[in-house]
Amino acid sequence: MDVFVYGRLTEPARVSSVVDSFVFVGAAILEGCHPVAGRYPTLAPGGETAGRLLRTDALDALDAYEGVDRGLYVRVAVPRTDGGTAAVYVGDPAPLDVESSVTWPGTGPFADRVRRYVADGGAVVRPRP
Repeated sequence: MDVFVYGRLTEPARVSSVVDSFVFVGAAILEGCHPVAGRYPTLAPGGETAGRLLRTDALDALDAYEGVDRGLYVRVAVPRTDGGTAAVYVGDPAPLDVESSVTWPGTGPFADRVRRYVADGGAVVRPRP
């Protein structure tokens, strides 16, 4: 599975401390979301974010690292411009202390709002040559 990573997971040493097997398959841009610095990096609607595509089968390990089970981040499938999808981790603004600067459109739980934003065409991953 390909995962769009930004922040610390763009560093090979950090990734190797989280998963046993991986390869970076190239640079990419996440269009439709911009980075926000908080307790940990996260994303907000609009703009773009530079990152890398990380290929690994260890999504359980990445989920644990990102705190998915604790509600810190949500993993969403974002369409790629070259076909398929890439997983993207988006941090919940409340526990990351960025509520005042990050607003996801719509109502309901954070994860649902992020998934609706992506499903409505709000974000796409563009691999770079």
